[in-house]
Amino acid sequence: MTVLLILSRAIDALSTFVGQAMRWAILAAVLISASNAILRRTLALSSNGWLEVQWYLFGAVFLFGAAYTLRRAEHVKIDFLLARLSPRNAVRVALFGHIAFLMPVCLVMVVLSVPWAWASILSGETSANAGGLPLWPAKAAIPIGFALLAAQTLSEIIRSIAQLRGHLPMDLTAGIQPQPTADSTDQGYHD
Repeated sequence: MTVLLILSRAIDALSTFVGQAMRWAILAAVLISASNAILRRTLALSSNGWLEVQWYLFGAVFLFGAAYTLRRAEHVKIDFLLARLSPRNAVRVALFGHIAFLMPVCLVMVVLSVPWAWASILSGETSANAGGLPLWPAKAAIPIGFALLAAQTLSEIIRSIAQLRGHLPMDLTAGIQPQPTADSTDQGYHD
């Protein structure tokens, strides 16, 4: 179990790093969006490329931030139901959801999107819009984002099993996983 918890910590650290890096993508998207709006209104200048960059950044934030959101237990879930369960049963419900629903969806998305993204990379596919950008970065973000989410789901599964087996303390917030603090990504782990 110790090796699996080490793997879980490494996945959590990766999810946290990528999720926090997405803050810069949000800032870039806001600055580009504001600049586009100002230039369009004041100088009648616009660019399809800049509009597509905004779309790419939004997609990256959504796809690459999903694993971080799961790590922090901030995905939409059935809190009103989980709050009525014992911590042990809430962890069981979360574990079932991760194994039966989230992991299969992530794996299907990776399997289906890799060939699609790879074909776009090989063909050098670009946007049909005048001044548009290559499409492969946006398409490649899909399997990468779902792979990151699958890895974080594996971490959540490992941690839930460790809690149920008594290797980690049971979370007292109705099955919600411990959240990392700014100074530590190891909160909640005990070997």
